[in-house]
Amino acid sequence: MDMNRRRLIGASAAGAAGALAMSSDAARAAPPASTLGRDVTQFGVRPGSPDDQTAKLQRAIDEASRVQVPLALPPGVYRTGMLRLSNGTQLVGIRGATRLVFTGGASMLQGEGANSVGLTGITLDGGRIPLPTRRGLVHCLGGRDVRIADCEITGSGGNGIWLEQVSGDISNNIFTKIETTAVVSFDALGLIVSRNTITDTNDNGIEILRTSIGDDGTLVLDNRIEDIKAGPGGSGQYGNAINAFRAGNVIVRGNRIRNCDYSAVRGNSASNIHITDNSVSNVREVALYSEFAFEGAVIANNTVDGAAVGVSVCNFNEGGRIAVVQGNVIRNLLPKRPIGTAPDDDAGIGIYVEADSTVTGNVVENAPSFGIIAGWGKYLRDVAITGNVIRKAFVGVGVSVMPGAGTALVNNNMISETPRGAVVGLDHARTITTDLSAEGAQRYAQVVVGGNAVRR
Repeated sequence: MDMNRRRLIGASAAGAAGALAMSSDAARAAPPASTLGRDVTQFGVRPGSPDDQTAKLQRAIDEASRVQVPLALPPGVYRTGMLRLSNGTQLVGIRGATRLVFTGGASMLQGEGANSVGLTGITLDGGRIPLPTRRGLVHCLGGRDVRIADCEITGSGGNGIWLEQVSGDISNNIFTKIETTAVVSFDALGLIVSRNTITDTNDNGIEILRTSIGDDGTLVLDNRIEDIKAGPGGSGQYGNAINAFRAGNVIVRGNRIRNCDYSAVRGNSASNIHITDNSVSNVREVALYSEFAFEGAVIANNTVDGAAVGVSVCNFNEGGRIAVVQGNVIRNLLPKRPIGTAPDDDAGIGIYVEADSTVTGNVVENAPSFGIIAGWGKYLRDVAITGNVIRKAFVGVGVSVMPGAGTALVNNNMISETPRGAVVGLDHARTITTDLSAEGAQRYAQVVVGGNAVRR
């Protein structure tokens, strides 16, 4: 068969025309997108009614979920008690105009084993009505692909969102006036918490928790978290913007964190945590923490302006080890920690590390006590402190020289305006040597000091 170029072009044009005609016919035959769901008013629900509409709302949710279509909530206020979500529930409102007002119960919205749940464009107002402990205004247990987006959660008398064994995406929401914590996740199955704005909580901002140490993998990205109080008190359990406990392989990246009673990011027994590219200011304890039984932490490219301690990688006595602390800018450290912390906890420190770690390429400025500390008594092993800039610290670098302490390398750093010494030996928090970087200073076999540029 002789097929020349002109015939091929003609055939292609004819085929395209036919496809366009079919597409046009299909578009005319398809129902409008608005008819693919259900309108809540079809079930007798009335926006703006002063009555409690729980029963009618529940009937509408159940019917829309049964036929697997979205349920649209037009602008207005809807007073409701607890509503139960089932597989495929999709509630869609108008952002800033659709408002559910809580009248009481264990939660406002609850899903148990409900998969593919979606909440979009709805304000959930808890009215400050107290919730039972370990409850959220939105409470989801055992659901996969739970997506909550473009909602506002305000005035919760407990937590904002409580998740257990859930996968999904909590994104672009606004949380305000939360009595405990904005987002709590236990034993996540694959969760993203991103681009949310969280202000004025009384416990923590975001908690990523596990019932036992294990892989979690939650991504906490690009959130704005401000004004986090340690309402119940304690010595660090509360008042944190982001808290990862027993949760391995969590990534905390790109968050803007300001004004916290305790830490910006606290990883407790959280192995392989990544704390990177966060902007932190005005926190009153350790800004970026990796502590207790963990192996592996990357704390890199963050800025910290105002904290008692900039970075702490500690608890080698509990198995805490292996870290990279790199490329952070840490300045304007505070001379004291908050009331409630242990009385011997130091402050005014840029970076603190203990075991199997590198501290490289950081800038520390205005540290009332130490720019960098390596080790606590005998708890020091294989720490390299290289290529850092330390300015205006009482002591530049402090290294434990107690019996049993391991090796530390302090090399090729720029250290200036440190009146008590550029590099000194420590007995715990107490300075016990002269400046080890000076000519003729006493030497310790386990502390290798050299190549530092020191300006006194």
